[in-house]
Amino acid sequence: MAFAPSFAPRLDLRQSQSLVMTPQLRQAIQLLQYSNLEASAFIEDELVKNPLLERDDGGETVTALEPEIPPALAEAGADSATLAESGILPEADKAPLDIDLSNLYDAGPGGEIYGNGGGGGDEDWNALDFIEAGAPNLREHLEQQARLAFSTREEVAIAAALIAVLDPAGRLGETPEAVAAALGVDLSRLETVRAKMMRFDPVGLFATSLAECLGAQLAELNRLDPAMQALLDNLELLGRREHKRLQDICGVDAADMAEMGAEIRRLDPKPGMRFEAEPLRPLIPDVLMRPAPLTEDGQSDWILEINPETMPKLLIRRGFHGRMLASASRETKSFLSEQMQSATWLVKALESRAQTILRVSAEIVRRQDGFFKHGISHLRPLTLRDVAVEVELHESTISRVTSNKSIATPRGIFELKFFFTTALSGANGETHSAETVRHRVGQIIAGENPKNILSDDAVASLLQKEGIDIARRTVAKYREALRIPGSAQRRREKLSP
Repeated sequence: MAFAPSFAPRLDLRQSQSLVMTPQLRQAIQLLQYSNLEASAFIEDELVKNPLLERDDGGETVTALEPEIPPALAEAGADSATLAESGILPEADKAPLDIDLSNLYDAGPGGEIYGNGGGGGDEDWNALDFIEAGAPNLREHLEQQARLAFSTREEVAIAAALIAVLDPAGRLGETPEAVAAALGVDLSRLETVRAKMMRFDPVGLFATSLAECLGAQLAELNRLDPAMQALLDNLELLGRREHKRLQDICGVDAADMAEMGAEIRRLDPKPGMRFEAEPLRPLIPDVLMRPAPLTEDGQSDWILEINPETMPKLLIRRGFHGRMLASASRETKSFLSEQMQSATWLVKALESRAQTILRVSAEIVRRQDGFFKHGISHLRPLTLRDVAVEVELHESTISRVTSNKSIATPRGIFELKFFFTTALSGANGETHSAETVRHRVGQIIAGENPKNILSDDAVASLLQKEGIDIARRTVAKYREALRIPGSAQRRREKLSP
Protein backbone atom coordinates (compact mmCIF):
# COMPACT_ATOMS: atom_id res chain seq x y z
CA MET A 1 0.00 0.00 0.00
CA ALA A 2 1.37 3.37 -0.96
CA PHE A 3 0.75 6.56 0.97
CA ALA A 4 0.56 9.92 -0.69
CA PRO A 5 2.83 12.60 0.78
CA SER A 6 1.08 14.97 3.16
CA PHE A 7 1.42 18.70 2.45
CA ALA A 8 -0.81 19.86 5.28
CA PRO A 9 0.58 22.70 7.49
CA ARG A 10 1.80 21.77 10.96
CA LEU A 11 3.47 23.36 13.96
CA ASP A 12 6.93 22.34 15.21
CA LEU A 13 8.67 23.47 18.40
CA ARG A 14 12.42 23.87 18.04
CA GLN A 15 15.07 25.20 20.42
CA SER A 16 18.28 26.83 19.14
CA GLN A 17 20.92 29.30 20.22
CA SER A 18 21.79 32.45 18.30
CA LEU A 19 23.75 35.62 18.92
CA VAL A 20 21.91 38.85 18.23
CA MET A 21 24.25 41.72 17.40
CA THR A 22 22.54 44.66 19.00
CA PRO A 23 23.78 48.15 18.08
CA GLN A 24 25.33 48.55 21.54
CA LEU A 25 27.15 45.20 21.29
CA ARG A 26 28.43 46.10 17.84
CA GLN A 27 29.60 49.47 19.13
CA ALA A 28 31.31 47.86 22.15
CA ILE A 29 33.27 45.56 19.84
CA GLN A 30 34.28 48.53 17.72
CA LEU A 31 35.27 50.53 20.81
CA LEU A 32 37.59 47.69 21.84
CA GLN A 33 39.43 47.94 18.52
CA TYR A 34 39.78 51.73 18.58
CA SER A 35 43.16 53.31 19.18
CA ASN A 36 43.40 55.81 22.02
CA LEU A 37 42.97 58.71 19.57
CA GLU A 38 39.90 57.15 17.98
CA ALA A 39 38.42 56.29 21.38
CA SER A 40 38.99 59.85 22.61
CA ALA A 41 37.28 61.25 19.51
CA PHE A 42 34.34 58.88 20.08
CA ILE A 43 34.03 60.00 23.71
CA GLU A 44 34.14 63.68 22.72
CA ASP A 45 31.30 63.04 20.30
CA GLU A 46 29.26 61.32 23.03
CA LEU A 47 29.89 64.23 25.43
CA VAL A 48 28.44 66.60 22.87
CA LYS A 49 25.38 64.44 22.14
CA ASN A 50 24.52 63.25 25.65
CA PRO A 51 23.68 65.96 28.24
CA LEU A 52 23.91 63.42 31.08
CA LEU A 53 27.63 62.83 30.53
CA GLU A 54 30.50 64.98 31.71
CA ARG A 55 34.25 64.61 31.95
CA ASP A 56 35.87 63.91 35.30
CA ASP A 57 38.65 66.50 35.52
CA GLY A 58 39.67 65.50 39.01
CA GLY A 59 38.23 68.57 40.72
CA GLU A 60 34.80 69.37 42.08
CA THR A 61 32.14 68.00 39.82
CA VAL A 62 28.47 68.62 39.41
CA THR A 63 27.79 65.01 40.36
CA ALA A 64 29.25 65.53 43.84
CA LEU A 65 26.99 68.53 44.45
CA GLU A 66 23.78 67.45 42.74
CA PRO A 67 21.39 65.42 44.93
CA GLU A 68 19.86 62.13 43.96
CA ILE A 69 16.09 62.25 43.44
CA PRO A 70 14.27 59.29 45.01
CA PRO A 71 12.55 57.14 42.35
CA ALA A 72 9.17 57.46 44.12
CA LEU A 73 9.19 61.27 43.88
CA ALA A 74 10.54 61.19 40.34
CA GLU A 75 7.83 58.82 39.13
CA ALA A 76 5.17 60.90 40.89
CA GLY A 77 6.30 63.94 38.95
CA ALA A 78 7.15 66.07 41.96
CA ASP A 79 7.88 69.67 41.07
CA SER A 80 10.74 71.82 42.32
CA ALA A 81 8.70 73.30 45.20
CA THR A 82 7.85 69.83 46.55
CA LEU A 83 11.45 68.76 46.30
CA ALA A 84 12.60 71.92 48.06
CA GLU A 85 10.13 71.34 50.91
CA SER A 86 11.40 67.80 51.33
CA GLY A 87 14.93 69.13 51.67
CA ILE A 88 16.22 67.45 48.52
CA LEU A 89 16.62 70.65 46.52
CA PRO A 90 17.67 74.04 47.96
CA GLU A 91 15.25 76.90 48.01
CA ALA A 92 15.17 79.03 44.89
CA ASP A 93 16.42 82.21 46.53
CA LYS A 94 19.31 80.36 48.21
CA ALA A 95 20.34 78.22 45.27
CA PRO A 96 23.68 79.18 43.75
CA LEU A 97 23.85 80.16 40.13
CA ASP A 98 25.05 77.40 37.82
CA ILE A 99 26.52 79.86 35.31
CA ASP A 100 29.36 82.27 35.87
CA LEU A 101 28.61 85.28 33.71
CA SER A 102 32.28 86.14 33.50
CA ASN A 103 32.71 83.08 31.30
CA LEU A 104 30.68 84.78 28.59
CA TYR A 105 33.61 87.05 27.75
CA ASP A 106 37.18 86.37 26.76
CA ALA A 107 39.99 88.13 28.53
CA GLY A 108 42.24 89.88 26.05
CA PRO A 109 45.86 90.92 26.49
CA GLY A 110 46.52 92.33 29.94
CA GLY A 111 43.44 90.67 31.42
CA GLU A 112 40.91 93.27 30.18
CA ILE A 113 37.44 92.07 29.28
CA TYR A 114 36.27 92.67 25.75
CA GLY A 115 32.61 92.44 24.81
CA ASN A 116 30.03 94.04 22.62
CA GLY A 117 30.11 97.71 23.53
CA GLY A 118 32.38 97.09 26.51
CA GLY A 119 35.04 99.62 27.32
CA GLY A 120 38.23 99.68 29.32
CA GLY A 121 40.60 98.25 26.68
CA ASP A 122 42.58 98.97 23.57
CA GLU A 123 40.03 99.64 20.84
CA ASP A 124 42.57 98.73 18.12
CA TRP A 125 43.06 95.20 19.46
CA ASN A 126 42.03 92.59 16.90
CA ALA A 127 41.78 88.88 17.65
CA LEU A 128 42.84 88.06 14.06
CA ASP A 129 46.26 89.52 14.79
CA PHE A 130 46.89 86.69 17.24
CA ILE A 131 46.17 83.94 14.75
CA GLU A 132 49.45 82.62 13.42
CA ALA A 133 49.59 82.44 9.68
CA GLY A 134 50.44 78.94 8.51
CA ALA A 135 53.38 78.36 6.21
CA PRO A 136 52.42 77.91 2.54
CA ASN A 137 52.36 74.36 1.27
CA LEU A 138 54.29 73.20 -1.78
CA ARG A 139 51.49 73.91 -4.24
CA GLU A 140 50.94 77.47 -2.98
CA HIS A 141 54.69 78.08 -2.92
CA LEU A 142 55.02 77.06 -6.58
CA GLU A 143 51.93 78.94 -7.72
CA GLN A 144 53.37 82.16 -6.30
CA GLN A 145 56.59 81.63 -8.27
CA ALA A 146 54.70 80.70 -11.45
CA ARG A 147 52.70 83.94 -11.37
CA LEU A 148 55.98 85.88 -11.35
CA ALA A 149 57.82 83.71 -13.89
CA PHE A 150 55.22 83.42 -16.67
CA SER A 151 53.12 86.03 -18.39
CA THR A 152 51.30 84.33 -21.29
CA ARG A 153 48.12 82.37 -20.70
CA GLU A 154 49.60 79.27 -22.36
CA GLU A 155 52.61 79.24 -20.06
CA VAL A 156 50.43 79.78 -16.99
CA ALA A 157 48.17 76.90 -18.04
CA ILE A 158 51.15 74.58 -18.59
CA ALA A 159 52.63 75.56 -15.23
CA ALA A 160 49.33 74.90 -13.45
CA ALA A 161 49.06 71.47 -15.09
CA LEU A 162 52.61 70.52 -14.08
CA ILE A 163 51.97 71.64 -10.49
CA ALA A 164 48.79 69.56 -10.41
CA VAL A 165 50.60 66.29 -11.25
CA LEU A 166 53.41 66.69 -8.70
CA ASP A 167 53.76 63.95 -6.09
CA PRO A 168 54.74 64.74 -2.46
CA ALA A 169 58.43 64.17 -3.24
CA GLY A 170 58.37 66.80 -6.01
CA ARG A 171 58.49 64.43 -9.02
CA LEU A 172 56.06 64.41 -11.91
CA GLY A 173 53.32 61.83 -11.45
CA GLU A 174 52.67 61.81 -15.21
CA THR A 175 55.03 61.78 -18.16
CA PRO A 176 55.58 65.09 -19.99
CA GLU A 177 54.13 63.48 -23.12
CA ALA A 178 50.87 62.67 -21.31
CA VAL A 179 50.58 66.19 -19.88
CA ALA A 180 51.27 67.77 -23.27
CA ALA A 181 48.69 65.56 -24.95
CA ALA A 182 46.08 66.41 -22.29
CA LEU A 183 46.68 70.15 -22.75
CA GLY A 184 46.90 69.96 -26.54
CA VAL A 185 50.29 71.74 -26.71
CA ASP A 186 53.58 70.83 -28.32
CA LEU A 187 55.92 68.73 -26.19
CA SER A 188 58.79 71.14 -26.91
CA ARG A 189 56.73 74.04 -25.54
CA LEU A 190 55.94 72.10 -22.35
CA GLU A 191 59.59 71.08 -21.90
CA THR A 192 60.64 74.73 -22.14
CA VAL A 193 58.26 75.65 -19.32
CA ARG A 194 59.28 72.59 -17.29
CA ALA A 195 63.00 73.39 -17.62
CA LYS A 196 62.35 76.85 -16.21
CA MET A 197 60.23 75.46 -13.37
CA MET A 198 62.97 73.00 -12.39
CA ARG A 199 64.93 76.07 -11.25
CA PHE A 200 62.10 77.12 -8.94
CA ASP A 201 62.72 77.02 -5.22
CA PRO A 202 63.50 74.36 -4.14
CA VAL A 203 65.62 73.38 -7.12
CA GLY A 204 65.03 69.92 -8.57
CA LEU A 205 61.25 69.81 -8.68
CA PHE A 206 59.29 68.65 -11.76
CA ALA A 207 61.92 66.02 -12.59
CA THR A 208 60.97 62.69 -14.11
CA SER A 209 63.81 60.72 -12.50
CA LEU A 210 66.29 60.90 -9.65
CA ALA A 211 69.15 61.61 -12.04
CA GLU A 212 67.29 64.58 -13.56
CA CYS A 213 66.43 65.93 -10.08
CA LEU A 214 70.05 65.76 -8.93
CA GLY A 215 71.27 67.16 -12.26
CA ALA A 216 69.15 70.29 -11.87
CA GLN A 217 70.61 70.88 -8.42
CA LEU A 218 74.16 70.38 -9.69
CA ALA A 219 73.52 72.74 -12.60
CA GLU A 220 72.31 75.38 -10.13
CA LEU A 221 75.63 74.95 -8.27
CA ASN A 222 77.58 75.07 -11.58
CA ARG A 223 78.92 71.54 -10.96
CA LEU A 224 77.30 69.65 -13.82
CA ASP A 225 80.41 68.86 -15.86
CA PRO A 226 80.72 65.86 -18.25
CA ALA A 227 82.22 63.64 -15.54
CA MET A 228 79.35 64.38 -13.15
CA GLN A 229 76.80 63.82 -15.92
CA ALA A 230 78.34 60.42 -16.60
CA LEU A 231 78.04 59.63 -12.90
CA LEU A 232 74.36 60.63 -12.92
CA ASP A 233 73.78 58.35 -15.91
CA ASN A 234 75.12 55.42 -13.86
CA LEU A 235 73.67 56.02 -10.40
CA GLU A 236 72.89 52.31 -10.00
CA LEU A 237 76.64 51.60 -10.05
CA LEU A 238 77.17 54.20 -7.32
CA GLY A 239 74.50 52.49 -5.22
CA ARG A 240 76.34 49.18 -5.59
CA ARG A 241 79.66 50.83 -4.67
CA GLU A 242 81.29 49.79 -7.97
CA HIS A 243 83.74 52.67 -7.77
CA LYS A 244 86.45 51.27 -10.02
CA ARG A 245 84.01 50.77 -12.87
CA LEU A 246 82.65 54.30 -12.36
CA GLN A 247 86.19 55.71 -12.46
CA ASP A 248 86.66 54.19 -15.90
CA ILE A 249 83.30 55.50 -17.14
CA CYS A 250 83.78 59.04 -15.77
CA GLY A 251 87.52 59.21 -16.51
CA VAL A 252 88.54 60.26 -12.99
CA ASP A 253 90.81 58.88 -10.29
CA ALA A 254 89.81 57.49 -6.89
CA ALA A 255 90.10 60.86 -5.08
CA ASP A 256 87.89 62.64 -7.61
CA MET A 257 85.36 59.80 -7.47
CA ALA A 258 85.17 60.04 -3.67
CA GLU A 259 84.62 63.81 -3.90
CA MET A 260 81.92 63.41 -6.57
CA GLY A 261 80.14 60.81 -4.48
CA ALA A 262 80.22 63.15 -1.49
CA GLU A 263 78.66 65.93 -3.58
CA ILE A 264 75.86 63.63 -4.70
CA ARG A 265 75.10 62.66 -1.11
CA ARG A 266 74.78 66.32 -0.10
CA LEU A 267 71.95 66.89 -2.58
CA ASP A 268 68.25 66.51 -1.80
CA PRO A 269 66.70 63.56 -3.68
CA LYS A 270 63.16 64.57 -2.61
CA PRO A 271 63.02 68.38 -2.50
CA GLY A 272 59.24 68.45 -2.19
CA MET A 273 59.23 66.62 1.14
CA ARG A 274 60.28 69.73 3.05
CA PHE A 275 56.78 71.12 2.43
CA GLU A 276 53.41 69.88 3.68
CA ALA A 277 55.13 67.86 6.38
CA GLU A 278 52.79 67.36 9.31
CA PRO A 279 54.39 67.61 12.75
CA LEU A 280 55.19 64.26 14.26
CA ARG A 281 52.65 63.23 16.85
CA PRO A 282 54.12 61.73 19.98
CA LEU A 283 53.17 58.11 20.52
CA ILE A 284 51.12 57.99 23.71
CA PRO A 285 51.12 54.45 25.15
CA ASP A 286 47.86 52.86 26.26
CA VAL A 287 49.46 50.84 29.06
CA LEU A 288 52.16 51.94 31.50
CA MET A 289 54.56 49.34 32.87
CA ARG A 290 57.04 49.75 35.72
CA PRO A 291 59.01 47.35 37.91
CA ALA A 292 57.49 46.42 41.24
CA PRO A 293 59.50 46.46 44.48
CA LEU A 294 61.57 43.33 45.06
CA THR A 295 59.98 40.67 47.21
CA GLU A 296 61.63 39.15 50.29
CA ASP A 297 63.12 36.31 48.24
CA GLY A 298 64.60 38.75 45.72
CA GLN A 299 62.05 38.12 42.95
CA SER A 300 60.96 41.01 40.74
CA ASP A 301 57.61 41.61 39.10
CA TRP A 302 55.88 44.26 37.00
CA ILE A 303 53.05 46.71 37.66
CA LEU A 304 50.67 47.56 34.81
CA GLU A 305 48.11 50.34 34.64
CA ILE A 306 46.05 52.10 32.01
CA ASN A 307 47.52 55.42 30.95
CA PRO A 308 45.04 58.05 32.23
CA GLU A 309 46.02 60.41 29.40
CA THR A 310 44.61 58.07 26.76
CA MET A 311 41.20 57.47 28.30
CA PRO A 312 39.32 60.28 30.06
CA LYS A 313 37.00 59.37 32.92
CA LEU A 314 33.30 60.01 32.50
CA LEU A 315 30.67 60.84 35.12
CA ILE A 316 26.89 60.53 34.89
CA ARG A 317 24.99 63.62 35.98
CA ARG A 318 22.39 61.78 38.03
CA GLY A 319 21.35 64.85 40.01
CA PHE A 320 20.72 66.81 36.81
CA HIS A 321 18.80 63.83 35.46
CA GLY A 322 16.60 63.76 38.58
CA ARG A 323 15.80 67.47 38.50
CA MET A 324 14.89 67.36 34.84
CA LEU A 325 12.78 64.24 35.32
CA ALA A 326 10.76 65.84 38.14
CA SER A 327 8.94 68.31 35.89
CA ALA A 328 9.48 66.82 32.43
CA SER A 329 6.91 65.93 29.83
CA ARG A 330 6.40 62.41 28.55
CA GLU A 331 8.60 63.01 25.51
CA THR A 332 11.35 64.54 27.66
CA LYS A 333 11.19 61.61 30.09
CA SER A 334 11.57 59.18 27.19
CA PHE A 335 14.55 61.16 25.90
CA LEU A 336 16.18 61.29 29.34
CA SER A 337 15.65 57.55 29.80
CA GLU A 338 17.39 56.79 26.50
CA GLN A 339 20.27 59.11 27.33
CA MET A 340 20.66 57.55 30.79
CA GLN A 341 20.82 54.07 29.27
CA SER A 342 23.35 55.25 26.72
CA ALA A 343 25.49 56.96 29.37
CA THR A 344 25.40 53.93 31.66
CA TRP A 345 26.36 51.64 28.81
CA LEU A 346 29.25 53.86 27.73
CA VAL A 347 30.74 54.04 31.24
CA LYS A 348 30.51 50.26 31.61
CA ALA A 349 31.92 49.71 28.11
CA LEU A 350 34.94 51.92 28.86
CA GLU A 351 35.57 50.08 32.13
CA SER A 352 35.32 46.73 30.34
CA ARG A 353 37.66 47.96 27.61
CA ALA A 354 40.27 49.03 30.16
CA GLN A 355 40.04 45.76 32.09
CA THR A 356 40.35 43.68 28.91
CA ILE A 357 43.41 45.63 27.74
CA LEU A 358 45.02 45.15 31.16
CA ARG A 359 44.28 41.41 31.22
CA VAL A 360 45.75 40.85 27.77
CA SER A 361 48.77 43.07 28.47
CA ALA A 362 49.45 41.27 31.74
CA GLU A 363 49.49 37.91 29.98
CA ILE A 364 51.82 39.23 27.27
CA VAL A 365 54.19 40.61 29.92
CA ARG A 366 54.13 37.30 31.78
CA ARG A 367 54.96 35.38 28.60
CA GLN A 368 57.69 37.80 27.50
CA ASP A 369 59.26 38.40 30.91
CA GLY A 370 62.66 37.34 29.58
CA PHE A 371 62.57 40.04 26.91
CA PHE A 372 61.92 42.81 29.43
CA LYS A 373 64.72 41.58 31.69
CA HIS A 374 67.38 40.49 29.18
CA GLY A 375 66.57 41.91 25.74
CA ILE A 376 65.54 40.85 22.25
CA SER A 377 67.48 37.60 22.37
CA HIS A 378 64.99 36.28 24.96
CA LEU A 379 61.83 37.11 23.01
CA ARG A 380 59.67 33.98 22.95
CA PRO A 381 57.31 32.78 20.21
CA LEU A 382 53.76 33.84 20.96
CA THR A 383 50.45 33.54 19.13
CA LEU A 384 47.01 35.02 19.64
CA ARG A 385 45.72 31.58 20.56
CA ASP A 386 48.22 31.25 23.42
CA VAL A 387 46.95 34.45 25.03
CA ALA A 388 43.30 33.70 24.25
CA VAL A 389 43.45 30.37 26.10
CA GLU A 390 44.97 31.93 29.23
CA VAL A 391 42.62 34.93 29.50
CA GLU A 392 39.59 32.92 28.32
CA LEU A 393 38.72 35.18 25.42
CA HIS A 394 38.30 34.55 21.71
CA GLU A 395 41.24 35.02 19.35
CA SER A 396 39.34 37.73 17.48
CA THR A 397 38.98 39.66 20.76
CA ILE A 398 42.73 39.38 21.40
CA SER A 399 43.36 40.66 17.89
CA ARG A 400 41.10 43.67 18.47
CA VAL A 401 42.68 44.43 21.84
CA THR A 402 46.24 44.37 20.51
CA SER A 403 45.49 46.37 17.35
CA ASN A 404 46.66 50.00 17.53
CA LYS A 405 47.65 49.63 21.20
CA SER A 406 51.10 50.23 22.68
CA ILE A 407 52.80 49.73 26.02
CA ALA A 408 55.52 51.81 27.68
CA THR A 409 58.18 49.50 29.14
CA PRO A 410 61.65 50.05 30.64
CA ARG A 411 63.01 49.06 27.21
CA GLY A 412 60.91 51.57 25.30
CA ILE A 413 57.44 51.86 23.80
CA PHE A 414 56.26 48.87 21.79
CA GLU A 415 53.05 48.00 20.01
CA LEU A 416 51.35 44.99 21.54
CA LYS A 417 51.49 43.27 18.14
CA PHE A 418 55.29 43.33 18.39
CA PHE A 419 55.28 40.55 20.97
CA PHE A 420 53.46 38.09 18.71
CA THR A 421 56.05 36.29 16.60
CA THR A 422 56.12 33.00 14.76
CA ALA A 423 58.21 30.11 16.00
CA LEU A 424 61.23 28.52 14.35
CA SER A 425 62.08 24.99 15.37
CA GLY A 426 65.37 24.17 17.08
CA ALA A 427 67.67 21.19 17.06
CA ASN A 428 66.63 19.97 20.52
CA GLY A 429 62.90 20.42 20.09
CA GLU A 430 63.01 24.01 21.35
CA THR A 431 61.39 26.89 19.52
CA HIS A 432 62.88 30.28 18.77
CA SER A 433 61.11 33.55 18.06
CA ALA A 434 61.39 34.74 14.48
CA GLU A 435 62.15 38.24 15.73
CA THR A 436 65.00 36.89 17.85
CA VAL A 437 66.43 34.96 14.92
CA ARG A 438 66.21 37.99 12.66
CA HIS A 439 68.05 40.04 15.30
CA ARG A 440 70.70 37.32 15.48
CA VAL A 441 71.15 37.41 11.69
CA GLY A 442 71.87 41.14 11.94
CA GLN A 443 74.37 40.54 14.75
CA ILE A 444 76.27 37.88 12.78
CA ILE A 445 76.54 40.04 9.67
CA ALA A 446 77.54 43.12 11.68
CA GLY A 447 80.40 41.18 13.28
CA GLU A 448 81.72 39.52 10.13
CA ASN A 449 85.33 39.93 9.06
CA PRO A 450 85.67 42.44 6.17
CA LYS A 451 88.09 40.01 4.52
CA ASN A 452 85.73 37.07 4.95
CA ILE A 453 82.21 38.23 4.04
CA LEU A 454 79.58 35.65 4.99
CA SER A 455 77.11 34.39 2.44
CA ASP A 456 73.53 33.52 3.33
CA ASP A 457 74.51 29.83 3.38
CA ALA A 458 77.32 30.58 5.83
CA VAL A 459 74.98 32.54 8.12
CA ALA A 460 72.47 29.67 8.01
CA SER A 461 75.22 27.20 8.94
CA LEU A 462 76.26 29.32 11.94
CA LEU A 463 72.66 29.52 13.14
CA GLN A 464 72.23 25.77 12.75
CA LYS A 465 75.28 25.25 14.93
CA GLU A 466 73.56 27.40 17.57
CA GLY A 467 70.57 25.05 17.48
CA ILE A 468 68.31 27.03 15.14
CA ASP A 469 66.90 25.08 12.21
CA ILE A 470 66.80 27.66 9.42
CA ALA A 471 67.12 27.58 5.65
CA ARG A 472 69.21 29.84 3.44
CA ARG A 473 66.16 31.48 1.86
CA THR A 474 64.86 32.37 5.33
CA VAL A 475 68.19 34.03 6.14
CA ALA A 476 67.94 35.98 2.89
CA LYS A 477 64.40 37.09 3.77
CA TYR A 478 65.46 38.30 7.21
CA ARG A 479 68.54 40.04 5.78
CA GLU A 480 66.41 41.92 3.24
CA ALA A 481 63.93 42.87 5.99
CA LEU A 482 66.86 44.40 7.89
CA ARG A 483 67.88 46.26 4.69
CA ILE A 484 71.27 44.58 4.64
CA PRO A 485 72.73 44.17 1.12
CA GLY A 486 73.99 40.86 -0.23
CA SER A 487 77.46 39.46 0.35
CA ALA A 488 78.85 40.76 -2.97
CA GLN A 489 77.81 44.36 -2.28
CA ARG A 490 78.95 44.17 1.35
CA ARG A 491 82.36 43.00 0.16
CA ARG A 492 82.68 46.01 -2.15
CA GLU A 493 81.52 48.40 0.59
CA LYS A 494 83.90 47.10 3.25
CA LEU A 495 86.91 46.89 0.94
CA SER A 496 86.35 50.25 -0.78
CA PRO A 497 88.36 53.23 0.54
